Amino acid sequence: MSDLKKAAGGKPGGRAAEKTADEPPAAPEPQQRSVRVVMLALMITMLLAMLDNLIVGTAMPTIVGDLGGLEHLSWVVTAYTLATAASTPIWGKLGDMYGRKGIFLTSIVLFLIGSVLSGMAQDMGQLIGFRAVQGLGAGGLMVGVMAIIGDLVPPRERGKYQGMMAGVMAIAMIGGPLVGGTITDHLGWRWSFYINLPLGAVALAMVTAVLHLPNRKRTRAKVDYLGAGLLTLGITAIVLVTTWGGSEYAWGSAVIMELIAIGVVSLVGFLFVETKAAEPIIPLHIFQNRNFTLMSVVGFMSGFVMFGAVLFLPLFQQSVQGASATNSGLLLLPMLLSMMVVSLIAGRVTTSSGKYKIFPIVGSVLMVVGLFLLSQMNTGTTRFTSGVYMAVLGAGMGFLMQITMLVAQNSVELKDMGVASSATTLFRTLGSSFGVAIMGALFTGRVQDEMVARGGGAATSKSAQLDAASLAKLPDAVREAYQFAVSSGTHIAFLVGASVGLIALVAAVFVKEVPLRGAGPEAKPEPTAESGVEAPEPVADAKQSESV
Repeated sequence: MSDLKKAAGGKPGGRAAEKTADEPPAAPEPQQRSVRVVMLALMITMLLAMLDNLIVGTAMPTIVGDLGGLEHLSWVVTAYTLATAASTPIWGKLGDMYGRKGIFLTSIVLFLIGSVLSGMAQDMGQLIGFRAVQGLGAGGLMVGVMAIIGDLVPPRERGKYQGMMAGVMAIAMIGGPLVGGTITDHLGWRWSFYINLPLGAVALAMVTAVLHLPNRKRTRAKVDYLGAGLLTLGITAIVLVTTWGGSEYAWGSAVIMELIAIGVVSLVGFLFVETKAAEPIIPLHIFQNRNFTLMSVVGFMSGFVMFGAVLFLPLFQQSVQGASATNSGLLLLPMLLSMMVVSLIAGRVTTSSGKYKIFPIVGSVLMVVGLFLLSQMNTGTTRFTSGVYMAVLGAGMGFLMQITMLVAQNSVELKDMGVASSATTLFRTLGSSFGVAIMGALFTGRVQDEMVARGGGAATSKSAQLDAASLAKLPDAVREAYQFAVSSGTHIAFLVGASVGLIALVAAVFVKEVPLRGAGPEAKPEPTAESGVEAPEPVADAKQSESV
């Protein structure tokens, strides 16, 4: 009996003693506080990764005015995006092979080096190259955060932190444009990059001091360089197709067709190489797990929808509803607040009940309904009405964003936590690339068609997106025609988004509710084909928490 009392933390009483016979001991309060400190450091790093593009996007007109090279403007963003997407799975695998902490710190340092070099760039060519360096580091930031959380916090307990992660996303999307504009106006565009240094220094210091992960046996296998190269080439081709198609080059042009061919051949070759590699960059066996594959589909579709919405909602409100572009981040507030609150609630319910299947289903339904409602907006839609529609979409995204990663990580063995996190992140990134490309192409085509039909085509022959100043200079008839055309363009874009959301709903329906690890024996996953993982002993998760 004395042993049971000790396991219960020294508290007397038969009931507590009986519970401890079946459940792992709770981590002592100092360890719980330590986990919270680590989470704070990880959230700062996550903020670092998410803020960058939003801040730099606001500063781009000033950068072009100083450095010139307007014709290469898109490459400042493309180089960063390409490097991030291509390096994400590699960072995840390196963390699994050689230890999470060292690889994570390396990615932060590389990101900060790229930030400093970008701030010191003297011409557009240098800036593009240094942005690629920054993107290489950024590829390890988000996947590192997710994988470390997966190592430290059992899936059953991870819901407690979902609201924190959703809050960081909301802060980045709202604050990014505001911070970028303020920095550019008062300190100069170079500080859009230098601002990363104090945040990065805090993250480095905190992670170095307080993060202590369980020791893992390092593999002696060599890095799968051939697989990494083929995957990088394939991802690069895909991102370039989605970035250039319909804008820089026609969809049927030779350049786009060649890129598609390169992408297909590279990815087929990658799949073949992965079946032979001793330590594949993305082990194909993780896709044998039904839940992991379904969550990859849901992640891809939610990325498709999310970034398309973030792109077109401010455009609609600025062009049609006359909102100010200066505070464009605030225009998304109804969606982001809804997403944050719902994510927090879903996380708490998941932690207390261990149940999660209902959330991807409800989230997909709300996402489809929200996108359909947004597709019905027209020139007479009020800001309040559009805000309600955005809140519905935000609620759907709140149910999906973190649950997707949670279920994916719960579906693999702990040794594959990094590749599971990186693969899920990669699918969401690729989904966003396809979403922006496809929805953007449909939007642009509809706007230009409507303007030609209404006799205002000459005013927008070079662009389907006019800023507020340019719009104000148009004759009344042309401006009204443009507003109608933008309304029509958002209609078709969001309607396509709703159709894509239906695919996520179908995938969510087939998810099997496998008990989350770390919830005690009653929720201990069986080593079945569906779970794809042998359940660790309860004490293993406790040790992970205590080792922080």
